This record gives sequence, structure tokens and C-alpha cells, in this order.
Amino acid sequence: QVQLVESGGGLVQAGGSLRLSCAASGRAFVNSAMGWFRQAPGKEREFVAAISRSGDRTSYADSVKGRFTIARDNAKNTVYLQMNSLKPEDTAVYSCAAEVDYRILLTTEARLYDYWGQGTQVTVSS
Repeated sequence: QVQLVESGGGLVQAGGSLRLSCAASGRAFVNSAMGWFRQAPGKEREFVAAISRSGDRTSYADSVKGRFTIARDNAKNTVYLQMNSLKPEDTAVYSCAAEVDYRILLTTEARLYDYWGQGTQVTVSS
């Protein structure tokens, strides 16, 4: 069992930065690939970034590549999403997710994640 709690969202001007955190409870965190997803009003949830259990592999959506960085600290049971050069189109609820199947290194598919946080709102003003 993994319980996830996101924090760090807020209101920021275009071009600004935010760092989201996702704190996990349970020892399964170190055995979980982690991902960030977002959902804007009226739109479907979309993949943002993912990181493998050890942190040596990452994947990003094309829309955030070069601007966002995912990282994890297994000693702190926390995964981060550093967001730079934010744009109004980045406005969404951001959720972290954990995938515990050891056969999957990392995945961009939401349906494969086992546990989800409640989400944190990110609003980018123009």
C-alpha cells in the first residue's frame, strides 16, 4: 500500500517556477516507479513525467521537455517535479502516482499506475 500527498501548487505568473512534492507513506515507495499527471478543466488527464525506482531513468511529455524535471529522494520517500518557464497552458491539477509492478521500469500510461494522490492545483497567469 502506498499513500501519496502532493504539495507545492499555487498561482504563478508565466515564466515563473514551482516545485511540486509528492510525499509517500509505506515502504513500497522505494519499489515503485513514480509518475506525474495533470488534468485541465474540460480536458482528459495527460502524462507529464515519470521516473524509475532507482531514479536513473526518466520520461517526459514533449510539451514539458526541457522545462520540467522529475526527481526522487528514496530516503525521504518523496518525488519532486521542478517546473520552470511555466506557461498558461500548464494550468491544471497535478497528481502523482505510484506503480508497484516490479516488471515495469517506468510507464507513461495512467491505467498502469496503482496508487494516486489527491492532486494539487497549479495556475499560471498570463
